[in-house]
Amino acid sequence: MAEMSDNNLAKTTVTQQAIASCCGAIITSLFVTPLDVIKTRLQAQSNPFYKGKCFVYSNGLMDHICVCDNGDSKAWYKKPGHFKGMLDAFVKITQREGVKSLWSGLPPTLIMALPTTVIYFTCYDQLSEALKSRLGKDDEHIPILAGSLSRFGSVTVVSPLELIRTRMQYRKFSYKQLYLCVSSKVASDGWLSLWRGWSSTVLRDVPFSAMYWYNYEHFKKILCKELGTHETTFFIAFASGAASGSIASVITLPFDVVKTHRQTELWECETLKSAVPQRDSTSTWAVMRKIVAKNGITGLFAGIIPRLFKVAPACAIMISTYEYGKSFFSHLNEKMSQHP
Repeated sequence: MAEMSDNNLAKTTVTQQAIASCCGAIITSLFVTPLDVIKTRLQAQSNPFYKGKCFVYSNGLMDHICVCDNGDSKAWYKKPGHFKGMLDAFVKITQREGVKSLWSGLPPTLIMALPTTVIYFTCYDQLSEALKSRLGKDDEHIPILAGSLSRFGSVTVVSPLELIRTRMQYRKFSYKQLYLCVSSKVASDGWLSLWRGWSSTVLRDVPFSAMYWYNYEHFKKILCKELGTHETTFFIAFASGAASGSIASVITLPFDVVKTHRQTELWECETLKSAVPQRDSTSTWAVMRKIVAKNGITGLFAGIIPRLFKVAPACAIMISTYEYGKSFFSHLNEKMSQHP
């Protein structure tokens, strides 16, 4: 089993960290996307998607709002299936539509997800190194600070681009029409309108990242100690990533439920030409109260099992492949320094 030194960050460049995170992101999406494609097909079977209806598509890296269009009857989420469950859906989709159908809708979402992941992981490593030089490398607050700040930055940078992507996907705009649409939106509602839905994303993702990185570093140290190694193996990274991702996903689930509710409601109001809800009724806390009033406190934890099945493997695959990539570059740099 390959081993990965904890001193990798001193040996890998920013470019190498970006390449490692990009490779990890692609591998993660290839493994996790089929689960979400099957979940979406099962949803469409039990509750057919009408024009303007929104659903959440996840490639294991990001959640994307997708808007249905009746004009496109060949859309992958509208194909008939008659599935009895996830395993039955997997077999039938593979047999009838081909293996590549399990990755339906993936390429357009990677345009957003890859840059987000690269920014997030590279910034985390760079911030960790900067904080270690100031606070000391054993300070337990470093993963919390670096994880929170890197996620805050990546969400803020990509949020307007994701809004534009969703608008372009639904309206089939040309780039000129898209520019005019965005310009008119900014002129009428201001620049902040491009960050619609940003607050609910930050409320979910920043606490998730803080808990994830803190627990990841903590579990990694425990496993290294238990296994009597000073270096992080692929298995240790994988297990630590799965455990820390599971804990963070359960604790932040209420914010995930609110985020999904707010974004789908706002997009459906726009696409179906209905009245847009007042800001007060769409705030995070207002949506939480509405969900609790309708479904009780358990409503805030709806979908906990599917979320765990999605987040745990995604976190495990992403962090272990990322760490392995950095280890590869670390050893490569070491060899090159020995043989210039």
